Amino acid sequence: MDLSVVIPVKNEQDNILPLLEEIHAALEGRYDYEVIYVDDGSDDASPRVLDEARMKYSRLRVLRHAQSCGQSTAVRSGVKVARAPWIATLDGDGQNDPADIPNLMAVVQAPGCPPELKLIAGWRKTRRDTWLKRLSSKIANAVRSSLLKDNTPDTGCGLKVFQRELFLELPYFDHMHRFLPALVQRAGAQVRSVEVHHRHRERGVSKYGLHNRLWVGIVDLFGVGWLQRRAKQPVVREVQ
Repeated sequence: MDLSVVIPVKNEQDNILPLLEEIHAALEGRYDYEVIYVDDGSDDASPRVLDEARMKYSRLRVLRHAQSCGQSTAVRSGVKVARAPWIATLDGDGQNDPADIPNLMAVVQAPGCPPELKLIAGWRKTRRDTWLKRLSSKIANAVRSSLLKDNTPDTGCGLKVFQRELFLELPYFDHMHRFLPALVQRAGAQVRSVEVHHRHRERGVSKYGLHNRLWVGIVDLFGVGWLQRRAKQPVVREVQ
């Protein structure tokens, strides 16, 4: 299997089927892939919609958290059961375009791709969000980049492609998905950003605002900085 697509969702009943259609259109015939939806304790019709979707899409697998554990935990649950060596993640709200996944995969599949390149991060250069979300993201990205030096213009983009094995070796904590580039670099691997499309949310309601996008991440930001300062990358050889 080439690719596992992991999608965390909570209360996205109206976005599930349209997004699955787009994933199918973008990937079918190009990759041997699977789609893993992780229902993070939804209390709307998402569980029912996902159960019905499994009857139509043979590549779809569904995990369900008994109670909401957050986006990072949902992503990790999906990655742990994934069968492919490469993971693509998408937000479940439909604002990421699945048609961008082949562009990110092309980077890691290119003949000259360095083996150290383990994360391709989507870059929403043109955001289709409210002014408040754009402002909070701009501030958060500027502060994070200044402190962590991760050389990534948009760590909050849900569209990413990364190596499964490395991801499972990274320090795990709530909200870690916002700091993946810094954590990957801390592990001695390389990160590259690729411009992707970003779309208006057409259905449902955003789960994030100023509080849980900006202020909640401050403690995590200093925690990741602490991890960076204490990282060790030994050069190891086996004695013959």
